[in-house]
This record gives sequence, C-alpha cells and structure tokens, in this order.
Amino acid sequence: MKRLPEGENSATLLRRLTSEFSFIKGNFLILLVSWVIMDFAGEIPKTYYPLYVKALGGSAATVGLIGSASTLALALVQFPGGYLADRYGRRWLIVSLTYGVALSYTLYIFAKDWRFILIGAIIQSLCLLYQPALNAITMDSLPSEKRGMGFSIVTLIVGVSSTPAPLIAGILYSRLGLMRGMRLAYGLVLAFYLAAATLRLRLRETIRDAEPIRVGEMLSTMPRSLVEGLKVWRRLPRSASILLISGLIGSFASSLMEPLYALYAVEERGITPIQWSQILTVGFASILLLAFPAGKFVDKAGRRNGLILAHILWALALLLFLRGDFPSVMAAMPLIGLMSILFHSSYSALMADLVPKSLRGRMSGSQSFFRLLLTSAGNLLGGSLYDRFSPSFPIQLQLPLLLPPLLLILLFLKEPERRED
Repeated sequence: MKRLPEGENSATLLRRLTSEFSFIKGNFLILLVSWVIMDFAGEIPKTYYPLYVKALGGSAATVGLIGSASTLALALVQFPGGYLADRYGRRWLIVSLTYGVALSYTLYIFAKDWRFILIGAIIQSLCLLYQPALNAITMDSLPSEKRGMGFSIVTLIVGVSSTPAPLIAGILYSRLGLMRGMRLAYGLVLAFYLAAATLRLRLRETIRDAEPIRVGEMLSTMPRSLVEGLKVWRRLPRSASILLISGLIGSFASSLMEPLYALYAVEERGITPIQWSQILTVGFASILLLAFPAGKFVDKAGRRNGLILAHILWALALLLFLRGDFPSVMAAMPLIGLMSILFHSSYSALMADLVPKSLRGRMSGSQSFFRLLLTSAGNLLGGSLYDRFSPSFPIQLQLPLLLPPLLLILLFLKEPERRED
C-alpha cells in the first residue's frame, strides 16, 4: 500500500482535529475561558477551607452549617432564576451577577470569625440566581451530537485550571501560614472573578424572543416561577424525571462528606496539609488526562452507560477513602476524577437530549432547587454525624445510598430516539 507523504498525514490530522473541535467558538468559548479563570483561583482557598473556618472559631458542625445555609439560599433562587432565564434572557443575569459573586469574597478576605464566612457564602449563593441561565446557555451553545464531548471539555477545563491550585495553596500555607495564606488566596479569587465577569460581557443572548427587562413586572411575576418550575416536568419525557430522582439521591449522598474531607484527612488520618495539596493535585490531573476519552465514551457508548460506570467508580473510591492512609487516598483520586467526568457529562448531555431549548431554564432551575435542598440537608447532617458519632460515618453512609440511583438507571432510564437540538 502506498504511504501518504508525512506532510499530507499531518494535514489530514489537523483537518480532523479542526472538525472535531469546531464547536468550540462563540458563547461556549467565552464560557470556557471564564471558567478557566474562575476555577483556577477558586480552588486555591478551597484546599484548606474547612481548616480556615475552624481557625476562625468554627468546627466540623460549623462547616456543615455554613454549607447548609448557603446551599439553602442557592436553592431559593433556582426557580426564579430559571423562569427569568427563559423569559428575559440568559446574558444579563450571567454578567451582572458574576460581578456580585466576585464582590462577596471581600467578606472572606477580611473575616474576623466564621460568621463573616457564613454571610459571604449566603450573599454569594443569592447572586448565583444566574446559575440556571448559565446551564441553559451552555446547553443552547452545544450541538446535540457533541454534547458528551462538550460537557467533558467543561470538566477538562476545570481539571486544567484547577490542577496547580492545591500546590499554590500548599506554597502559601508553608510560607505565610494558614490565616495569611488564606486571606491572600481569597484576594486572588476576588481579582480573577472580576476579570471573568468582565469577559462575560462578550456573551450573546440565545433566546430570540426574550422580553425587555421591566423590573416591576419581573418582580410581580416571581411567584409564577415556582409553579412554572414544577409544571415543567409534566411536559418532559418520563426518563427526565427518572434522571432527576437518581441525581438527587446522589447529590444528597455526596453532600454528607464533601465539605469535610480536608478535616478528615488532616485531623483524623494523619495526612499532612502539604500531602493533602498533593492528593488534590493528582485528582485534578486525572480529570485532565481522562476528560477526552470519557467524553468519547459518553457520546459513543451512551449516556446511560456513563452513569452506570460512574456509580461503580464512586463506590470503589469511597472504600479507598475509608482505609484513609496516604497511598489509599491518593489511589482514590483518579477514580473520583473519572467518576466526576462521567457523571457530569452523562447527566448533563442526557438532560439536554431530553429537554427542548424553550424549557431548559425552568428545568435547570427546578432540578437545581431540589438538588440544593437535599445538599443543604446533607451538609447539615454530615457535619453533625462527623462530630457526634464518627468522622468516617458520613462516608460509610454514602455506600448504601448509591444503590437506589443505580437501580433506577438500570431498570427505568431510557435514552431518547431523537435528541433535542
């Protein structure tokens, strides 16, 4: 067989790559760049966040309380956020309130005790009224045949931008100590979030018939958002409700321990703060390496199979975390990384496949409302169980909670024959 010249092979490969990623443009490209900026900065203080709260006079239960209160506040704005996104458009919500999220971090920088963090977290959550609009504009900007890859790229971007963050947090911790290092880290978050908000001014509206913004009318119609958000599920296929229920159970399970892993590793398992930053770096690096193959798997093998595999990997990672030594926790991180990509990509792509564009804002707000209510309850319960019973108990409780969503997916979830645009 005649071989093609090397230059021709390179040109063919370049054309294939260009075609494969041609959908990364316009709104989706702007969102990706803004996420790089925000995720890089945001993950730096998250590395030692529970230790910071404890140094400000809090406890594991306090960490759970802050997570619960802020999540509840976020839940309360999901219905109106989805309604406003579908009626008045996505762009204005996203741009204006990204600035609000950025400014909420001033309370983290100058916190004198943990109550400042509580207030800042609640303000930040209220500003995330734009979250349904952000989810909707992302779905609007992806072609149906590229959704698995598109949402995997979002996860990849998180991995790329977040990978160095724990190492930077470790450097700040070793050189400045916990308090000064965390205040500087939150200063970086403020600056980077303001830059991302300014970049998002370049977004274009995706709702063609969006109504002009009239504040008085907008406020008067807010109660309707609750009704519209609940009624939207009657207009969607049964599989959308099955997917929602399975996701809600998973959200509750993960929220039991999610804010407390750093405390568990450092204070209960003897992992040093520097080792913890290394463990998180491995987790983000695994996302970076596995995002593209996972996205391909979701598009080729199906969203349902991606969800099934994600739950299996989740259980294996929890078992390694229960062992709790440094090698076991380090080994768990690639599993968590792959699980996160598969779950997020499969869930988001399948929901986009099932929901028409005109209903995505309300659907996103509605599902986020219920997810956040359960997350709020899980944060509060997990912190209480951690302090009153055993630090490992919230992890142990997650294992049986993974079975119901897995059974729902196996027995009742079906992918649509025709995907929504």
